[in-house]
Amino acid sequence: MLSRYLLPQRQTLIGLALLLFASIGLQLINPQIIRYFIDTAQSNKSLTPLYYAALLFIGFSLFQQLVSVIAAYVSENLAWRTTNQLRGDLAEHGLRLDMSFHKSNTTGSIIERVDGDVNALANFFSSFIIHMAGNLLLMLGIIILLFRENVLIGSAMLVFVIVAVYIIQWIRKFALPVWTRWRQINAEYYGFIGEHLEGTEDTRANGATGFVMNRFYSLLRKMLPIRKKAFLGFASMWITTIIIFALGNAMAFAISAYLWNKGSITIGTVYLIFYYTELLAKPIEKIRTQIEDLQKADASLVRIRELLGTRSNIEDGPGEKLPSGPLSVEFRGVTFGYDDQPTLADIHLRLKPGEVLGLLGRTGSGKTTLARLLLRFYDPQQGGIELGGTDIRQCKLSELRSKVGLVTQNIEILQGSVRDNLTFYDENIPNETIVRVLNELGLKGWYESLPAGLDTQLASGGGSLSAGEAQLLAFARVFLTDPGLVILDEASSRLDPLTEYRMEQAINRLLANRSCIIIAHRLATVERADQIVILEQGRIVEAGQRTKLAADPESRFSRMLSAGLEEVLA
Repeated sequence: MLSRYLLPQRQTLIGLALLLFASIGLQLINPQIIRYFIDTAQSNKSLTPLYYAALLFIGFSLFQQLVSVIAAYVSENLAWRTTNQLRGDLAEHGLRLDMSFHKSNTTGSIIERVDGDVNALANFFSSFIIHMAGNLLLMLGIIILLFRENVLIGSAMLVFVIVAVYIIQWIRKFALPVWTRWRQINAEYYGFIGEHLEGTEDTRANGATGFVMNRFYSLLRKMLPIRKKAFLGFASMWITTIIIFALGNAMAFAISAYLWNKGSITIGTVYLIFYYTELLAKPIEKIRTQIEDLQKADASLVRIRELLGTRSNIEDGPGEKLPSGPLSVEFRGVTFGYDDQPTLADIHLRLKPGEVLGLLGRTGSGKTTLARLLLRFYDPQQGGIELGGTDIRQCKLSELRSKVGLVTQNIEILQGSVRDNLTFYDENIPNETIVRVLNELGLKGWYESLPAGLDTQLASGGGSLSAGEAQLLAFARVFLTDPGLVILDEASSRLDPLTEYRMEQAINRLLANRSCIIIAHRLATVERADQIVILEQGRIVEAGQRTKLAADPESRFSRMLSAGLEEVLA
């Protein structure tokens, strides 16, 4: 982690190190000035050296504060740069993971790992190594200067530092597992909150508020004892340092009194020893705080490395290119299941370039799963899928998904401009093309009513759009990418009859020179289909040309037409 994210900022690190070392030097010099001031004041000499010593002390103190402020700014800036890079890598990695990962992890828990765990690393990345090294050097400098004053006081303070650091490190190993459990339960908590805030309408409509709040309080009851244990670990380190500092001061007082009574040191040197003893508390306290940050960082690093180490079951192929224009589709003995039970079994079907396939079947028959396999959200356990004569596992995922467009009945509207929602931030698509597609989809009046045109801001979730407008925008997204295969997964189910009629007219134009798979429950939706496939319990029970199946009174499709497709599939 350090080599990947911190070392590229080596110039900033070097600058921060120089600032910290300058601060350390100033902290070590100032007590020497005070010692000189005290001893000179006792000697009844001229006051002029005292004035110079006072001015020098004030100047060094102000300069030290300035250095500290600059170092704090550089440190925070470094923290944000490194952690933002890590956040970006985690977010990108999460987007590349397959759907099985996202199905088994809630949105809130993923956000907590991408943002919450990274926040815990901010201090670690910003200055952990430099500050740790700086504090160790400060302690070493103090010990050396104390040895220079007197071997006895130097030896005593050296023993004090070694014992203090050992005890703090010993306590740390008991607190780390608790912080790890705390980060985990935090992720569960935010996952729960995110999931139920997203589904608040269903929760209220079905009277499940009581159940949700019961789950909420159950999580809090699980979190409290873990939080108490984590706090006790922190408190034990804090109390230990207070006791150690008190013992250190007592030892310094006893040794200083002994040496002063013997006449071995001056009163200024006594002050110097006390000042340095107090100053020793600062790096030890900082080290304690940094070790506490390291505890949190340890727990977060484990979870971050675990996420980065999670490999997608769907990997990029070697890079075969798909042909331009309409794509042929072929399923060769495809079997797939989300668990032990197959959702699709031994699927064989072929769609010629430019043809339209109507895919019918009851809910749960595997229609949507077939669409997901075409986009490689999942890979089949058996068999293969070809587009344009190329096995889709040989293609880059970006290449595949640029050639296959999917429109579902659940539309995600992002917070941003109309243009961003249509192009997904692709600046290469000209505005004229966007407007032309909107006009062809019957959205000319809606577009002209927008106060800022394509720059008009839309709310997250599409609260400012009707269901029909959101669905039409989803169509526009797909056709702006100019795919060779379009999959319409019950895409017109949310449209009113007038909007659906306009959509049908637009689709007739937009599907020209493209292959299409229509997953539908309505008769009108499959009227343009060249081929019909009917699925039942994951198997093809009927397939053929639509006109032939419609003319055959013994076919299932013909019976659907006679009875009404919606009634047969209900």
